[in-house]
Amino acid sequence: QVQLVESGGGSVQAGGSLRLSCAVSGRTFAMGWFRQVPGKERDFVAAISRSGENADYSDSVKGRFTISRDNAKNTVYLQMNSLKPEDTAVYYCAAESSYTTSRTYDTEYEYSYWGQGTQVTVSS
Repeated sequence: QVQLVESGGGSVQAGGSLRLSCAVSGRTFAMGWFRQVPGKERDFVAAISRSGENADYSDSVKGRFTISRDNAKNTVYLQMNSLKPEDTAVYYCAAESSYTTSRTYDTEYEYSYWGQGTQVTVSS
């Protein structure tokens, strides 16, 4: 059974940084991060290919967030810098089997496995 466990959420002031981690059991997957605020749909944040060679970002976080992975540890990271109050959300990591090592996925419907979510709160 595939399990995803997120960590690293918390509260920070605007302009600060946080790093989220997502540990994945089992084989290597294409990975993504999404976020959701109450009453709204879950939004794409970032994705990384199975090999780690390709990454994709939403326009709202491009230049501020960096997704990376350590396949030896089966862990994916989301480094979040220059945080803004509008980044406040529950952040979810997601995993999908991919035969193509270089492919990224940027819609939630493409992902089969999800973590439980971790809260990120940015105060002004």
